[in-house]
Amino acid sequence: MSRWKDGQLTNYDDTPGMIGDILEDKHGQVWVPHFSLDKPRGSLCRVIDSKLQCYGKADEIPFNGDRGQSIGEDAYGNIWIGSDTAILRWKPRASHLYALNGLRSNVGQGGVVSLAFPLNGPPWAGTAVRGPGLGLLRLANDTWKPFVMGKFDGSRLEVLTLLLDHAGSLWVGTARDGIYRVVGDKVDHFGKADGLSSDSVLSLYEDREGNIWAVTTRGLDNFRDLSVATYSTHEGLAGTEVDSLAASRDGTVWIGSAEGLNFWRDGALGSIRMGEGLPGTQVTAMVEDHMGRLWTGVDNTLRVYQNGRFRLVDMPDKSPTGLIHAITEDTDHNIWAEAGGGSEGRLLRIRNMRVLDVIPVSRIPTAQSLAADAENGIWLGLWTGDLARYRLGKLETFTFRHGSGSTVRDLLTTKDGDVLGATQYGLIAWGHGRQQTLTVRNGLPCDRINAMALDSEGGLWLNAQCGLIKVAKRELDRWWLKPDSKVQITILDALDGLETGVAPFNAGATSVDGRLWFSSGFALLMIDPQHLAENHIPPPVHVERIIADRRIYLAQPNLLLPSRTRDIEVDYTALSYVSPQKVRFRYRLVDHDADWQDAGTRRQAFYNDLPPGKYRFRVVACNNAGVWNEVGAALDFSLLPAWYQTAWFRLLCVVLTAMVVWSLHRIRLHQIASAMNARFDERVAERTRLARELHDTMLQTVEGSKMLADVALDEPLEANYLHRVMERLSICLGHAIEEERAAITSLRLSMSRKNDLVEDLQRVIDECSIKTQMQVEFTVHGVTTQVHPIMRDEIYRIGYEAIRNAYQHSGASRIQVQISYTKGVVLTVVDNGRGIDPVVLRGGRPGHFGLQGMTERAQRIGGVLDVTSTPGAGTRVELIVPAHVIFPEKKRDVWNLFLKAIISRLHKSRRR
Repeated sequence: MSRWKDGQLTNYDDTPGMIGDILEDKHGQVWVPHFSLDKPRGSLCRVIDSKLQCYGKADEIPFNGDRGQSIGEDAYGNIWIGSDTAILRWKPRASHLYALNGLRSNVGQGGVVSLAFPLNGPPWAGTAVRGPGLGLLRLANDTWKPFVMGKFDGSRLEVLTLLLDHAGSLWVGTARDGIYRVVGDKVDHFGKADGLSSDSVLSLYEDREGNIWAVTTRGLDNFRDLSVATYSTHEGLAGTEVDSLAASRDGTVWIGSAEGLNFWRDGALGSIRMGEGLPGTQVTAMVEDHMGRLWTGVDNTLRVYQNGRFRLVDMPDKSPTGLIHAITEDTDHNIWAEAGGGSEGRLLRIRNMRVLDVIPVSRIPTAQSLAADAENGIWLGLWTGDLARYRLGKLETFTFRHGSGSTVRDLLTTKDGDVLGATQYGLIAWGHGRQQTLTVRNGLPCDRINAMALDSEGGLWLNAQCGLIKVAKRELDRWWLKPDSKVQITILDALDGLETGVAPFNAGATSVDGRLWFSSGFALLMIDPQHLAENHIPPPVHVERIIADRRIYLAQPNLLLPSRTRDIEVDYTALSYVSPQKVRFRYRLVDHDADWQDAGTRRQAFYNDLPPGKYRFRVVACNNAGVWNEVGAALDFSLLPAWYQTAWFRLLCVVLTAMVVWSLHRIRLHQIASAMNARFDERVAERTRLARELHDTMLQTVEGSKMLADVALDEPLEANYLHRVMERLSICLGHAIEEERAAITSLRLSMSRKNDLVEDLQRVIDECSIKTQMQVEFTVHGVTTQVHPIMRDEIYRIGYEAIRNAYQHSGASRIQVQISYTKGVVLTVVDNGRGIDPVVLRGGRPGHFGLQGMTERAQRIGGVLDVTSTPGAGTRVELIVPAHVIFPEKKRDVWNLFLKAIISRLHKSRRR
């Protein structure tokens, strides 16, 4: 023997032998009957810590070589042991042995294999051997005797196991006869013919929810209480059809079929067949009148059953009424029957066993069902799917919205006077002066309703295609007040024992004991609303495992999942065997899910792309009766972060981002400052240039003109000399005007909107060549390329100054101007004039700033100005501006290329 507890296995191997049964007594002590191989005697042993303390003959256990096979405890604390040959009742210093004569020679074979002890009443025992004095035994007058109840004889059984369930019923498992259940003075039998996996039953067990489990030689079977009891030919119905139902005030339930009239009375089924008093075979619609008589259709006739006899009701012409589809009795005790069908259908009014009115289909549409109005007249459930009321010879029809092929299969009226009809498109109703429809939009699980019945509390039960639906009275009242409201329902289905189906006639009834009866067309269904099988045990909930990216992790406390896990599946379950398919779940990932997630019957929860961190998964469940285990189960797990999801990496990213932002800010400030300085330098340079221009041109010319004027004013001159002075003065002023015009022209051209050095320099050459016959040669090498406007202005002004100086001061006959774009910008101005004095070339002419200004402009734009001159051999002015200065976009800067690629991709994505 071994014990498993808290993950630890304890083996009791100090005394080798055979263990029979195991008993835990009222005080929590564990006892076992024990047969030792090395000692030829039976023993009773008690578990103490990890040892067995055994009792033998010295302790008044008088077994002599036979084995203890079963053990139990009665209400008085006595220990009972069943052995190969006898039954022992034992207490320390008090025992009594019951020898069984039929087992005297049974040593070493199966004897008393099972014992059962009810709380009140004598104990039970079962032997594996049948025969006189054996089988299923019960202690009576201190003697063990076979249990006999009616035709049941316990001595014929080979009993292998016994079980007393929570209701006090005794379950008997046999070696070859299946299972017997003893409930009071009634014995039920379940065998292979009833669906049991085998007639050889080895063990029986009852779980915490009251389910009975049977271990057979072929499998494991489960027995549980069903809310819906089903009766068919196996329980004694005549025929395989159940076509109509009617309940009588004496408690009898009448069941019509194609092979006779069945009835349920005093807990037993009976039948009246053809040849036994029934004048036919097919029993159709039925109703009991105010006198307790049963009106029923039999074949093509209408009959009245009273005092064991069937009386015929004929038409006025003595012809048969035809097939009776529906029948009812109004408040004036008129019997109304729908006979025939189709174009030959007619409504009959009967009183005192005579047909008084025959109303053809031309006046009243054919009805499938009838019900009495609460005040006067009757209601008709029409084949068209609508309702009609016939009162005092007038017909009033209530049309409902529905599809083709609809019909009102069942009809009933409530105590409040409301009329309800069962149709394929829902429950139709008329009451409170209006008509309305109850469908899936109002909470029904399906629309197709076959039959109806009211329970004793006014609740409505609908036998629908999807199950048996209960709508409580308060829900009906709420629906009457708010036709668009959703009703709360209770539904029973196949898991509760329900067989759905359609019966051709009235298929619902309520008996006087409050039980509800329905027909599925092939079986009789019974529900007792006051004693429905209810499960009050909340199911234990268990989280089984987590599947993370297709890897399985068993549920363990503080489970760690690897980083970068994307798909997480949590598998859970709840242990409820009454109806496992109806167990429902709610789950929640704490601090992630805003509220509980309703999973229905699904046993998995799914999450995607959870961020790293610690999580707590909670799940709760309810059983088939809606009893919730609010504590449920929980599992703590953590999702490890990847290196880029760690706190230090995020901190580093924040620091780097701050540094980048700060650097960009500093760069931007530097760019702004540089731009402002450049504009300031440009303004200063422009002012300096203007000052030089004014000084070199206008100021000197004006000073010279002033000197001439002073000469003319200081001394009286003769007219000829004065004329020459004034002529000289006019020439100087003309020179001043030309020089200032040239300066203004240079300024205006430098501000041109065009960015073309070739065109601007050509314009300068054209203007200068007008005043002289000097030969000019202007050449351009490479592809003309636009440069930055500031660069262009500086190059232009240097070129303008060089060309103008060559025209004005060189005395040359030929000038060559060349601009090249092959490597940056190279501007060359060459003349064949007199050249420049070396002294002037090195230090400039006093009071003149032309060469100095050209040099300063070249330095400001990053260029190199080279002026070479040989007296009598001309002057060469060459300006070189490198490509990396004048064309910055051509720099092979990796960072700039990367930024350009990103910007290009962004533009493309926006276009898409």
